[in-house]
Amino acid sequence: MFGKRTDTKPKPAPANAKDTLNASEAAGAVKAKPAISPSVPVSEPVEVNLEPLGGDNARSEQYYQLKTSIFNALIDTVDLAQMAALETEAAREEIGDIVTEIIAIKSLVLSVSEQQRLIADICNDVLGYGPLETLLARDDIADIMVNGAALTFIEVNGKIEKAGIKFRDNAQLMNICQRIVSQVGRRVDESSPICDARLADGSRVNVIAPPLAIDGPALTIRKFKKDKLKLSDLVNFGAISPPGAAILGIIGAIRCNVIISGGTGSGKTTLLNSLSAFAAADERIITCEDTAELQLQQPHVVRLETRPPNLEGAGEISMRDLVKNCLRMRPERIIVGEVRGPEAFDLLQAMNTGHDGSMGTLHANTPREAISRVESMITMGGFSLPAKTIREMIVSAVDVIVQAQRLRDGSRRIISVTEIIGMEGDVVITQEVLSYEVLGEDAKGKLVGLHKPGEVGIPKFMEKARYYGMGDRLSEAMEELNDIYIREKPNAMARVVR
Repeated sequence: MFGKRTDTKPKPAPANAKDTLNASEAAGAVKAKPAISPSVPVSEPVEVNLEPLGGDNARSEQYYQLKTSIFNALIDTVDLAQMAALETEAAREEIGDIVTEIIAIKSLVLSVSEQQRLIADICNDVLGYGPLETLLARDDIADIMVNGAALTFIEVNGKIEKAGIKFRDNAQLMNICQRIVSQVGRRVDESSPICDARLADGSRVNVIAPPLAIDGPALTIRKFKKDKLKLSDLVNFGAISPPGAAILGIIGAIRCNVIISGGTGSGKTTLLNSLSAFAAADERIITCEDTAELQLQQPHVVRLETRPPNLEGAGEISMRDLVKNCLRMRPERIIVGEVRGPEAFDLLQAMNTGHDGSMGTLHANTPREAISRVESMITMGGFSLPAKTIREMIVSAVDVIVQAQRLRDGSRRIISVTEIIGMEGDVVITQEVLSYEVLGEDAKGKLVGLHKPGEVGIPKFMEKARYYGMGDRLSEAMEELNDIYIREKPNAMARVVR
């Protein structure tokens, strides 16, 4: 099927860029001829040291040089049009066979593990997302941050560290970015250098390309775990205590209107997913997102996604357009992935008109700031309403604000569950149902803290809990939260060293 090509002119790449190289990348690869032609064997075997120079994930410079040489020889040998006709697994087998032959022709001495690693990397370059594949396969990575071809960082356990991968050049990185965004019908190039997209598993992708990114394309991926996190998982991570998780579950089940507030990377989307799991299976839920990330498990879910403008600047579908359209789709709950503009007004309107249990996230550092952010977004949307009227809308619409925060030791915690209880004059009155108290640091530099109940023993939504038959469970959870705090505080204080 694959033979040595006699011409040097690259053949056009097929339309499916995910399964083959982009035509421009193929052309670049053919022009760069291999240092040793595969048709001319080397008289003596060449021993190659592929041991990494840096950390566990690093690759030696000799490894990248060897991979580039074999990759160029492969592109000069393979007919890309025929390759496109194969299934992915069959294509990987063919590439593996050809790379093995090239290694033999070049008389390179590689161990079995080194050769398998080399074949896997080259298959990823041709058929997948190149060096990103190894990082995407790791479930312990939360974020991947690519700052040009030579520099990549990852976030593991709340801490940012350098990853031991690099791309051949910025052209390869740009080609991979185009592959990713093309999967969801979007584009990124000089005329449209900023793009939001997603991977097949829902991981959020942001690309900013030259000329806006000076040192090469900047690619940021917020990874989703393969296993969808539940509130019980957040308990295991220490983000919330068991009775606190029970309280959140009750809030989700009794259809409180919830705003989840927090900074970047604090776990707002994960928490929104966890809370939405308590919606009944027979409820019709409609989600609105810029990039579809939510992974709801209910059977009756409609997922909507915004659309950017086309080349002529027309055809844009904004978040507000989606939220307004939701009201015509007979929803029982509306879930907005992130509230960041005038759609806040329409979400409040929905919450006030019978769509109980609606939820949304926004960026704010405290529950009080979250209220101010909603007010500001409505004002900036061009609604000429008095401040008091807007606050009255917020009070009547929103029941609970859940505040998430990423602490300075990298851990993520739910630091506050605050309910809105009314207004006094022009001031919105709130009260904490529970909060997170930081007691100090342990010997390893990790923060020590406990969740504690608010000063008011009975939350305002107790009446709603009783209506849904969960009043006793809520009372038990509040009592347990207080008991655990009193019982565990001396032990926690004993771990504090400063």
